Amino acid sequence: MNDDCSPFAADCAVRLAADLIAHTWDPVVLMALRAGRRRRIDLLGGIAGVSDKVLTQTLRRLHANGLIIRIATPADRSVAYELSELGGSLADGPLAALGQWAIDHADQVLAAQEHHSTGIGNRAAVG
Repeated sequence: MNDDCSPFAADCAVRLAADLIAHTWDPVVLMALRAGRRRRIDLLGGIAGVSDKVLTQTLRRLHANGLIIRIATPADRSVAYELSELGGSLADGPLAALGQWAIDHADQVLAAQEHHSTGIGNRAAVG
């Protein structure tokens, strides 16, 4: 992977990073697992708005990317998930910073969205 690349390059590291959080629920699940090991059913009950099917897909994708560890306990046939070291470095670093940025700037983003949706920001310049 090219360390100093144009974001337009197919092998740019920025694209890799963006792909890891591109799905709506991936960052949410990673942040939920910061608190420690959780069963799928606990994640399902604790994350408002995610469906069972989407959570299952999200867990599979995060596992395939090495961001979470799947822990099966054959004795009671339970499965739990926890952050891998790699997933922890993403959740505790860039995702935590992004979350703080969102908290700090939510009002500005919401105001810009409102401004845009009212058509004020959509008028073409005349001249």
